[in-house]
Amino acid sequence: MKRSTTALATALALTALSANAADLRMSWWGGDSRHLATQEALKVCGEKHGHTVAPEFTGFSGHLEKLTTQLAGGTEADIMQVNWPWLPLFSINGDGLADLNALSGTLDLSNWTPEQLGAATMNGKLNGLPVSTTGRVFMFNKATYDKAGVPLPKTYDDLVTAAKAFKEKLGEDYYPIDITTLNAVLIVSNYITQKTGKDLIDPATNTVAWSEDEITEGLNFYQMLVDNGVMRSWKVATGSGISNLWENPAWSEGRIAGSYEWDSTYFKYSDTLGEGQELVPVNILSVEGGQTEGVYRKPSMVFAISQNSENQEAAAQVLNCLLNEPEGIAALGATRGLPASKAASAQLTEAGTIDPILVDANNIVMASTGPNVSPFNEHPEVRSVFTDTLELFAYGEISAEDAADEMILGINEVLEKY
Repeated sequence: MKRSTTALATALALTALSANAADLRMSWWGGDSRHLATQEALKVCGEKHGHTVAPEFTGFSGHLEKLTTQLAGGTEADIMQVNWPWLPLFSINGDGLADLNALSGTLDLSNWTPEQLGAATMNGKLNGLPVSTTGRVFMFNKATYDKAGVPLPKTYDDLVTAAKAFKEKLGEDYYPIDITTLNAVLIVSNYITQKTGKDLIDPATNTVAWSEDEITEGLNFYQMLVDNGVMRSWKVATGSGISNLWENPAWSEGRIAGSYEWDSTYFKYSDTLGEGQELVPVNILSVEGGQTEGVYRKPSMVFAISQNSENQEAAAQVLNCLLNEPEGIAALGATRGLPASKAASAQLTEAGTIDPILVDANNIVMASTGPNVSPFNEHPEVRSVFTDTLELFAYGEISAEDAADEMILGINEVLEKY
């Protein structure tokens, strides 16, 4: 009798799964390791919840254009990997993607902090779940600092002190840190954010939050670092002909002894160091009188559900499995960085899947303070205005005051479209 009851229960369960089964699609970009892991995760999560999920994957190049076309035509996949800066492009009012708050009975949102969920929220609607949270962290070559007889810096003033010691004890071609192009943009941003407590973009008005005087001060701070030999000038760095710092012999030999990079890219920079060098992530350097640490923290990407999906509940079951349930977590592994989900992070850390130094770097990012960063910071046109104007200033072609004025006018002109 017991056997019959068990068999009946199993049959009923299989019938229920079959009745609720859905045919879903999921799209993403990445490399081979991510493609293989995601396909395996979709298989195990689909089987667990009684659904089939067809994979659609590409490289990063062209994925924005493909997704834009699909969303415009209503042909997008049920589950999508979406780059964080694309959220305002696809869902400026929050209605371009499904509101995952409405699926909270299936999605365990407690695995993310309110700030993490807020970063993926547009106009009050949760348009995606952060897959991983990344941020900028300072990394210094401890061997070079030890050689110069100075401790690893804790403040920007410490960089100036270190630069003097580097020049006197090691040589004129030694620098405590390297800050050019995007790093220069983000260092200037970090300084101004620390001083003002504000992000570049005012979330209430969607306009530049910083005044001309505040930006001018930030630009002059950048120039002070160059003038004091803390870093190479923009012109010198460009003239080297080597665009990637990790490929520069001055980096591998320890003559450039620091950078400001995404926490997830630690090994890209540490792996090219010569024998005896040691790269150490440290807390955000502070500014005297700063109101916040000014951390630049963001979701690296989000998983979203289509507003047009006819099977949103089924898509939510698969999505929750990918990010929060043991089977999906194990299959995806760390192919998208250190997971933002608490459940996934704990499982992979315990399994030894994630290197402890990446956890240390990410802990610095997560523990640091700062205002929420608007995704418009990474809008291509906004970033272009900031970078191009800063470059003109760095080359001495315009004053700090004129550069600040051009930044405000140019960025606000872009933001007016939204």
